[in-house]
Amino acid sequence: MSWSARLATLASLPLVTLVLPPEVAAQETLAIDEWEVPWAESRPRDPYVAPDGRVWFVGQRSHYAAVLDPASGEFTRYDLLEGAGPHNLIVDDEGIVWYAGNADRHIGRLDPATGEIERFDMPDERARDPHTLLFGADDDIWFTVQGGNFVGHFDPSSGDVDLVEAPSTEGRGGQPGSSRPYGIKLDSEGRPWIVLFNTNKVATVDPETMELVTFDLPDETTRPRRLEIDSRDDVWYVDYANGRLGRLDTDTGEVTEWDNPGGSDSRPYGMAIDADDRVWFVETGHQPNTFVGFDPATEEFFSITEVGSGGGAIRHMYYDADENVVWFGTDANTVGRATLPPLTRRVISQQ
Repeated sequence: MSWSARLATLASLPLVTLVLPPEVAAQETLAIDEWEVPWAESRPRDPYVAPDGRVWFVGQRSHYAAVLDPASGEFTRYDLLEGAGPHNLIVDDEGIVWYAGNADRHIGRLDPATGEIERFDMPDERARDPHTLLFGADDDIWFTVQGGNFVGHFDPSSGDVDLVEAPSTEGRGGQPGSSRPYGIKLDSEGRPWIVLFNTNKVATVDPETMELVTFDLPDETTRPRRLEIDSRDDVWYVDYANGRLGRLDTDTGEVTEWDNPGGSDSRPYGMAIDADDRVWFVETGHQPNTFVGFDPATEEFFSITEVGSGGGAIRHMYYDADENVVWFGTDANTVGRATLPPLTRRVISQQ
């Protein structure tokens, strides 16, 4: 069956949700280290571990990209274009930094060796706020445009940008509004999956045709904000509105959801998945934020740790498989690292 035919079949299947009460096994408390960022109230966010092991992040409020050397604690700052409002960055194998110019409708290329910045403008003025970037299967870049309501593809070698419009929602005064394409991740076959935060939908895009297909989650009040993809290519998401963790089985269309330990107002946000398919997310609805681990094998929440700085809101996280740690930025103006429990290298059946 072709991919398009499989998507059509999957989209037509009834979705069944199972909401379980939160179960917390014998809790494991993580070691969490935080580094205070030297530029006050700059909203450090969206860290990314570069090939040299240093940790890059953006200062959304102060229009910079910066890098932390965890060994020395030293920070180095690179000012970006005026008014860029960087939301996210990624670093390629050559050490080049690519950032989302969220406040100025562009993707930027920063060469740390020279400090030179090159900007690539969005081809449609409606694509005003590039949001989250990730590398594709061929050194290309996929990204979301939240307010502008697009999913985009960027070719760094040519500078070409292709945009596919996401479904509209009813906005103010009955006018079309954005479905808010938000978190984005890549599956094992190179297809991007996206959560549409202003809806109860998950979407994917065919890289060959740029066709976008959506899948409804069963509860109309669900608002998925971030997602991860496991070793079976199932989609995990956090429901920011209702305080749940969810899984979409991309073979059957079945949806399973679990109430978070922090309850319906826990506001789960930043999310990661480790090499054992354990799911990690942060509850931002209470202070301090709590870093939560969930084991799909036992269907238990097995780890809950308070974030020392309080967190404010932890918005996006990065799993470093080499070190088995998760990096995050906080609204408390820190960059943090959570050291995860040892991996068991569990083999998960593909049946």
